[in-house]
Amino acid sequence: MSTFPASQMIVGGVFLMCAATTVAGALLAALTARIIRSVCGLAISCIGLAGLYYFLHSPFLALMEILIYVGAVCVTIIFAVMLAEPDEPVRDDKLGSTLLWGSFAFVVCAAVFWGLWQLGTHQDWTVPVARVSDGSIQAIGKSLLTTYSLAFELISLALLVAIIGALALARTGRDKV
Repeated sequence: MSTFPASQMIVGGVFLMCAATTVAGALLAALTARIIRSVCGLAISCIGLAGLYYFLHSPFLALMEILIYVGAVCVTIIFAVMLAEPDEPVRDDKLGSTLLWGSFAFVVCAAVFWGLWQLGTHQDWTVPVARVSDGSIQAIGKSLLTTYSLAFELISLALLVAIIGALALARTGRDKV
């Protein structure tokens, strides 16, 4: 009889909790009608994603996920909402267009999931060599410019887009007054 040690069960439970937090936050962000609740769902999803990054042995990327996405992007979006006009126009959504775009989104998500599943199951994955870092500023700087350079640049690009979007929302809100 093969049983898992208690430590593996605890680690698996924490991992499942991080994954469930990510999915629950994403569903809250996508399915709610109010934008403040959507931003809160985005923040919850980013916190769960930071936990998943931590399980991938990338604590720096987990910290940057929390600092940049939760601390900057979500706060920027909330400030843009607060500066925008309070009166939102009533949307007249047709049921047909909603079903069309919803089914299109479902097909795209299914195709992406199938592609990732094929990649994950049919690829020969090698185990990376564990690197030990002392956590000094020099080691972090070297990691930023070598190992994590693409992730760091993508995070900064997402932050730039969020700031430009917040400024665009804030600008149109002030012109209407």
